[in-house]
Amino acid sequence: MSTQGYFSDIGSFKKLNSIPVRSIIETAFYGNNVSRIADLHEAYSLAKESPGTVELTGMPVYRPADLGLPADANVLLFNDGAVYGRCAAARRIVGYPDVPVQEYATILREAVYNIRFRRCYRAEAVVGLDEDFMVKANILAPEGFENNIYSWMLNFQYINDEYAERYARSRPLKDDGDIFVLLDPYWENPAYPLGLSFFSPEQNCAAILGMRYFGECKKGTLTLAWGAAARNGYASCHGGLKRYKLRDGSNRKFVLAVFGLSGSGKSTITHAKHNGKYDVTVLHDDAVVINVKEKYAIALEPAYFDKMQDYPMGCEDNKFLLTLQNCGATRDKDGRLIVVSEDIRNGNGRAVKSRFWSPDRIDRIDEPLNAICWLMKDPTLPPVVKLKGASLAAVMGATLATRRTSAERLAPGVDPDALVIESYANPFRTYPLAMDYIRFRSLFEDGVECYILNTGSFMDKKVDKNTTLSILESIVEGTADFVSLGGVPGMEMLKIPGFEVDFSDLAYKQQFINRMNDRLEFVRSRETANGGMDALPPDAYESLASAVEYLKKK
Repeated sequence: MSTQGYFSDIGSFKKLNSIPVRSIIETAFYGNNVSRIADLHEAYSLAKESPGTVELTGMPVYRPADLGLPADANVLLFNDGAVYGRCAAARRIVGYPDVPVQEYATILREAVYNIRFRRCYRAEAVVGLDEDFMVKANILAPEGFENNIYSWMLNFQYINDEYAERYARSRPLKDDGDIFVLLDPYWENPAYPLGLSFFSPEQNCAAILGMRYFGECKKGTLTLAWGAAARNGYASCHGGLKRYKLRDGSNRKFVLAVFGLSGSGKSTITHAKHNGKYDVTVLHDDAVVINVKEKYAIALEPAYFDKMQDYPMGCEDNKFLLTLQNCGATRDKDGRLIVVSEDIRNGNGRAVKSRFWSPDRIDRIDEPLNAICWLMKDPTLPPVVKLKGASLAAVMGATLATRRTSAERLAPGVDPDALVIESYANPFRTYPLAMDYIRFRSLFEDGVECYILNTGSFMDKKVDKNTTLSILESIVEGTADFVSLGGVPGMEMLKIPGFEVDFSDLAYKQQFINRMNDRLEFVRSRETANGGMDALPPDAYESLASAVEYLKKK
């Protein structure tokens, strides 16, 4: 078995239960008020009958039998209230400063005690779609939130006969236990007005309390799986990965990974077909792990959790929908119910889409990675920057700059328009940042190329999707002619009409220096933030400082 799911010996058991958190959460799964959901048929039926569910009778599920669903299954819509995004401010992680284990253990015990008065459901799934990396995951939620469990089982790989066999022969992760996620949206505590999203990474368990948005339990599960991957030698990636095969007779392949937060263009780039110029194979657009030594990559999820703002009513892509969250509904001319998309009801309307959305989908890519792109929204950067030097490439990922999106629920007083840094576009890290830095630096040392794609605006000019895709085509085909970015050490650019870089413009030069200084300050702040657990090696700071010093002297 991949992860530990039962007691086998006292040594491994005590390691997983070195603090009381896992025992508190896991025990709740075995209460006599908890029923196990056997399969997707049952999960679908429970979700359809759950109060408030809208069965979209004009939107049948595409190829339901192939997904393990009833032949007459329709897309199900379930809406939340005021909240329709994730809340980073509610996260508490064991191992971080100011997270006293015993205090939170008391909160968890009380939460479990009170959930006993509700009927609950639990389900299982596998995170990781290849035998070299599979983690079993368990979720529990109270009656009334059957839709969250159903979407969770669709988003990850529910355990059918095939995956039960594959999991049984998967590579053992002997130091990691099965994932347990306890969800109780009914929970209230005046000390946590935004809710509480509590993680105990090395115990592989979490409690998501007072939070009903599906993205919390989806990303919460991934948070733990990414942590297990990092502990077992993988680079954990909140990104998309695809393989291009050129149609020029060379049979040459190019494997590309893109990293960005919601709204950065990650899914658009991953699923782009480039008008049929290449044979494109998609691994996934959001959740991937890369083996740093052997360079193969594995998808963690069969489905896609996608925004609905860019998919109008009647869009062909909508036939691949399975569930919807926080969208409207209306009737068609025949009286059937259909979705109202494009964020008309609220921001961040979401959907779980089936793997059939990407016709050339694969769950593992063995060809070594060729390039990584950091997707940023930094107005001082031209549409594309090529980074030379492993340390600079790795630290620019560690200081990935972007803007907030509607997928996030912000604490009061947080400026939604401020430029922010989110290392490797992964706000779900529960392990030291240096672990990611060293893994990515190793990939660049081994010859993986690195680029920054600015998918926002360069100064006041928007970088449109076609410009970005054209840049990628030139990189894939090997025709991109990069020149120095104003002499800045380790940085090159493409000359693109309308996006000229002019360091003789003192206002622009100062803005560029300011943004690089923001990155330097971020790296410096990691030495003390979170008790220093995210401190980076000295070469990270030095590679950034050399670029700033050059411009100051120029």
